[in-house]
Amino acid sequence: MTGLGLERLSLNQATVKYLGLADAVALCVRHDIPAIGLWRDRVAEAGLSSAAALVQRAGLHVSSLCRGGFFTSFASGDADGREAVRADNVAAVQEAAALEADALVLVCGGLVPGSRDLGLARRMVADAIGELVPFAQRLGVRLGIEALHPMFCADRCVISSLGEAVDLAVLFPAAAVGVVVDTYHVWWDARLADEIARAGRRIVSFQVCDWVLPLPADTLLGRGHLGDGCIDFASIAAAVAAAGYSGDVEVEIFNAEIWDAPPDVTATAVRERFAAVLGGGGARRLSG
Repeated sequence: MTGLGLERLSLNQATVKYLGLADAVALCVRHDIPAIGLWRDRVAEAGLSSAAALVQRAGLHVSSLCRGGFFTSFASGDADGREAVRADNVAAVQEAAALEADALVLVCGGLVPGSRDLGLARRMVADAIGELVPFAQRLGVRLGIEALHPMFCADRCVISSLGEAVDLAVLFPAAAVGVVVDTYHVWWDARLADEIARAGRRIVSFQVCDWVLPLPADTLLGRGHLGDGCIDFASIAAAVAAAGYSGDVEVEIFNAEIWDAPPDVTATAVRERFAAVLGGGGARRLSG
């Protein structure tokens, strides 16, 4: 594959979970990482206007804001719960606009409380996105639907494959709604190459980390540095490039040991692994 240069690298804040926004921004500057994926809780801690100014002064690009969604987190008939979810997602769009983020990542939500009806949950997701789109369009914010691995279907996201995410996204204008390709969640899919091609210019975010065995008890944390696990990054990155995506590539790792490591050690590893695995050498297992 054609290699990705380090000018495409973005550090998602989740990779250095315990750093506040100012420290995460300073870390990126120290390690010549040109972009950052922000999380709303850390933005809120700093204050939205202060966060936007901090990132701008540092010269960093905001590759994404995580996250909106969880459209199914209230029981059917719960008007107050529905309004709270709507208001939170409106706020998320406003924050993404203020931060000039490339995309607002949507983690759509699991089963409706007290229900086993997947169809109901998926209809609620589609309806909620449809309600949000006109507001996002007015503010110039692009929504990115992220498919999560099927093991998270019950509690986090009833959109379980990239194909499902594309099917949902195409209901809306391409300038308003796209999809997120996260290697951890989609690497297993036999139709992945075809669905990446079908997504085309609707790919609004490309997130990478490895699938590491054995999975921990909390499977959400079963992610590792590029090259430490099972994923064939070369083929996925080539498909994403062929689809027309040329934006930042976020390294987003949920892993307790990496969170406990010194952030500068983590940032160094992120740069080195990005260059080794995505910089033209192909995907391979690396040590240390």
